[in-house]
Amino acid sequence: MENRPAVFLDRDGVINPMIYYADHGFADSPFPLKQFSILPRVPQAIRLLNDLGFAVVVVSNQPGIAKGHFEESLLRETEAKTQDALKEAGAHIDAFYYCIHHPQAIKRELRKRCACRKPGANLLRQAARGMKLSLPNSYMIGDGLTDMEAGHRAGCKTVFVGRWKYEHFQFMRSESSKPDFVASDLWHAARLIAEQNRTRKLISVPPPRSTTRNAPIVNRAQRAAS
Repeated sequence: MENRPAVFLDRDGVINPMIYYADHGFADSPFPLKQFSILPRVPQAIRLLNDLGFAVVVVSNQPGIAKGHFEESLLRETEAKTQDALKEAGAHIDAFYYCIHHPQAIKRELRKRCACRKPGANLLRQAARGMKLSLPNSYMIGDGLTDMEAGHRAGCKTVFVGRWKYEHFQFMRSESSKPDFVASDLWHAARLIAEQNRTRKLISVPPPRSTTRNAPIVNRAQRAAS
């Protein structure tokens, strides 16, 4: 059986808004849980990708755990909140993969330079192995150059979400940082992918029976293997 194509999604800035913390002067992942919300048209976008037969997989750097901002349990809570919001539109995410390491982590066991942290491609490759996905037929969608680089390293096509500006070029490490497509938001990105796959028959893929079983805490396995 041919491996299934996937759409890999960055989380913060694509599925949910980033939060600006004025006291610290930076934008970061939402914490606590009450700050987490879903961006407009995200459920409809993911439903479209579900119906096209793509596996939808979140691949996200979440160094807030390593930095002591929040506990690992928050990731599970945000997953549940996301799936609940998607369910109302008949949509679902198939799995969540995270890198929780950081080179300047205050938690010693998470302080490392790893291959799973984007722009590394190990999150995508691990998902491909575990879920039998076809990377050459897959897409990486994100709002950062590291997402584009990770996607290209894995052999995927890439979609940059947001306003592509001339200033982005000065931060490019290589041509691999340049996206194949640019979209205003996830809904626009999903429509682009649908257009690129016009010959794909719309199919209805049922949601996984168990989010916990189908969305393992991947970072634990990576820690054990590293």
